[in-house]
Amino acid sequence: MMSSLQTSSPGEETLTEQTGDFHHAVRVYIEDTDAGGIVYYVNYLRFMERARSEWLRARGYSQQTLLERGIQLVVHSVASRYHRPARLDDLLQVTATAGELRGARLVFHQQVMKDGVMLSDAEVVIACVDASTLRPRRWPVELLNALEV
Repeated sequence: MMSSLQTSSPGEETLTEQTGDFHHAVRVYIEDTDAGGIVYYVNYLRFMERARSEWLRARGYSQQTLLERGIQLVVHSVASRYHRPARLDDLLQVTATAGELRGARLVFHQQVMKDGVMLSDAEVVIACVDASTLRPRRWPVELLNALEV
């Protein structure tokens, strides 16, 4: 694991050992903004999705790897809040911290930050489902061990 490092460019990730926070850098592009030049609200959820996908990849798994094993991770629910706007060209830090595991569900606490200021936060509940039936299933033990939850 890496200890608290600053993320300086898009796509760069760090893991803070003490807290388990995973940080993913995202640059705001014109496609992310609305007519007023600020990030359209739903795009914060896209940024969070990228951070969770990279959190998974940093632990040796990808969405494709899981699908090949008959596992799919789907969003069960999201509760999000928006505090301040992000704008074109901003470099954002998106965190993904795994929280409570409840059967087939894993709760993520996520934040979108700019220069240490929180712009948005969310609790995202991810469900582990069978890829062919889309029915909930328990997380495989080896996956939980790799994910350190």
